[in-house]
Amino acid sequence: MSELNTSPAAQQKAADYVKAHAAIGNEQILARLQELFGADTFSDVEEQYGLLTATVSREKIHEIIDVLHGEEQLQLNFLTTMCGVHWPDNEGKELSVVYQLHSLVNNIRLRLKIFFPIQDPVVPTLTDVYATANWMEREAFDFYGIIFTGHPNLIRILNVEDMDYHPMRKEYPLEDGTREDKTDLFFGR
Repeated sequence: MSELNTSPAAQQKAADYVKAHAAIGNEQILARLQELFGADTFSDVEEQYGLLTATVSREKIHEIIDVLHGEEQLQLNFLTTMCGVHWPDNEGKELSVVYQLHSLVNNIRLRLKIFFPIQDPVVPTLTDVYATANWMEREAFDFYGIIFTGHPNLIRILNVEDMDYHPMRKEYPLEDGTREDKTDLFFGR
């Protein structure tokens, strides 16, 4: 299934659609980002399915998104989504936050990623820039243990308060190996 989703044909089709419907192309977006913040601010720049994606440092993420929110040319004034990700095999960068910004005026999108160690899961809040960040940050805290400094009410959103772990981290087995009610006969194993 992942081969279908990442096939060159699928990526080209998505890129062609984005290019045909966007007022500003990804090359222009990247040029503007580099003009505003410097070329060395962005790493791992790629274009998957026509969506410009770049990695930035955790220390600069708030400044970058704050500037982009009010920037007149790109008008990235909507935080479509923000989520946590756990990469257990990525030593020193086990946790990540992914931000997807959208300009409703220009019909453009931008994905920004930050990576940081699981021992230091602290990220600045964006609730002062986007009100929608409030619940998204609470969800990332609840499921991944990411602490958003400056958040007005960083408490669990879906899990019980006394839970002492973060269930979306890939630290737990997918199945209970001691279960006896699952047999190969019923589950095709």
